Amino acid sequence: MDEQGASEPAADDPGEWGTAEGRAMIRLLWDPPPPPTRGPRQRLTLDRVVTGAIEVAAAHGVDELSMRKVAQHLGVGAMSLYTYVPGKDELFELMIDRAWAGRALPDPDLPWRAQVEFHAREAWRMYQANPWLIRSNLWRMPMGPHVLDAQEDLYRAVALTGLTEATISRVAGLVESHVFGAARSAVTDTSLSTRTGVGYDDYWESRSSFWGTYYSPERFPTMTRIWENGGFDQEYPDEAWEFGLRLLLDGVERLRDGDT
Repeated sequence: MDEQGASEPAADDPGEWGTAEGRAMIRLLWDPPPPPTRGPRQRLTLDRVVTGAIEVAAAHGVDELSMRKVAQHLGVGAMSLYTYVPGKDELFELMIDRAWAGRALPDPDLPWRAQVEFHAREAWRMYQANPWLIRSNLWRMPMGPHVLDAQEDLYRAVALTGLTEATISRVAGLVESHVFGAARSAVTDTSLSTRTGVGYDDYWESRSSFWGTYYSPERFPTMTRIWENGGFDQEYPDEAWEFGLRLLLDGVERLRDGDT
């Protein structure tokens, strides 16, 4: 018994580790119930519920995702969804793992850097195809088969550098975080443009009075120098995130070569 009086799980019984809710979520991810083979044909399956939720998030945004809206989309009563999944949070975990299933893995015979770049581009493609994924939490990713398969392969690719295990973990996390951050910015801007009808260029044009009123070279000398030398002329295409990826992996190259 612990200080709160809760029973400690038996050390030799992994099936009782964690909490009841956590164990149920793991089973949904790894061993979902198959559709019944006897009795009347069910209108729904867990797979169809997850698909319907992804369709709702894709059409209306993840902020509009709810059990009620998924049920309406599927043409059933909201309570019927709880036969398949405990609630919206658990459903979102299943959605994330489903989306990660679409990530291809690199050729293991490629050099380590090419493999890591492949992983990064697959992650970028995944976020572009599933913009609602920007609401996921990289620190609390579902322990699902598709998420973990992709993460395992990224660790394997980074491990080819010969760096320490702690550094391998950090590098892999930095790669995923970099792509996620760039994707989140791009998706958020696109979503905002769609919702407000104000595009990127229109936004800055609407605030152009700033340059003739409050802006001064004396207060912002570095910005002024960059602007006068064309540093702000290039717009930021989707591929701009790869600039940061190159810098990151250049640093890994130096670390691997002992040039710190």
